[in-house]
Amino acid sequence: MSVLIVIPARYASTRYPGKPLVPLTGATGEKRTLVERSWRAACSVQGADRVVVATDDDRIKDAAEAFGAEVVMTSEDCANGTERCAEAHAALGGGYEIVVNLQGDAPLTPHWFVEDLVAGLRAAPGMGLATPVLRCNGETLNSLLADRKAGRVGGTTAVFAEDRSALYFSKQVVPYCGSTYADGENTPVFHHVGVYAYRPDALAAYPDWETGPLENLEGLEQLRFLENGRKVLCVEVEARGREFWELNNPEDVPRLETMMKKMGHE
Repeated sequence: MSVLIVIPARYASTRYPGKPLVPLTGATGEKRTLVERSWRAACSVQGADRVVVATDDDRIKDAAEAFGAEVVMTSEDCANGTERCAEAHAALGGGYEIVVNLQGDAPLTPHWFVEDLVAGLRAAPGMGLATPVLRCNGETLNSLLADRKAGRVGGTTAVFAEDRSALYFSKQVVPYCGSTYADGENTPVFHHVGVYAYRPDALAAYPDWETGPLENLEGLEQLRFLENGRKVLCVEVEARGREFWELNNPEDVPRLETMMKKMGHE
């Protein structure tokens, strides 16, 4: 089953303009841009047939081609990464059986997150798309709560049914937790990992749907599927001792750099 990984990268981010080109310093002191680190993460995924960066900005195109990435130019009209992935897949002539959206702000995404995600979608023929979720330990949950208290939009959380179909995604911390948890303790909260695996028909249908009120309120692209009656499979992944965080705000840069140094990322 052929797999295409698309890394959507937009320069004109509302919250963090120029984010894909932000340099991050790794364990060896090497500075690499966010988009390059995300591309390197994608290239480490076993079973991927092709990896491309999809952008609408020549600055990102030039930077990506300089470090060896294949680039697909897409429209400035794409509202989010899913629309950009749909356009990129069409521009490449289609034909892939699974399209993975590895968002360009998650360079610490372990390869097995994506491999497990693809395997989960393959095992669920009735699902049009899947996304990973990671159970929060106390430390991660405390970080999410601290972001909310400080007025920052940090990671997204997910709640799902017994069959693992998503019930909701939110930038608030859901479900509500009245208890406190120790750093290493498991919690009932699941951190949504910003990666998606789509079947081509679900991906192609997405740009034609109207943006719904929940997507507008939360700013979460995956809610468009739920608002249009499409099931989203939540695939639980294991951290295996690795730390995970996305770059959502400028304040996340030192946090990511600290994590990269601890994990030995160049």
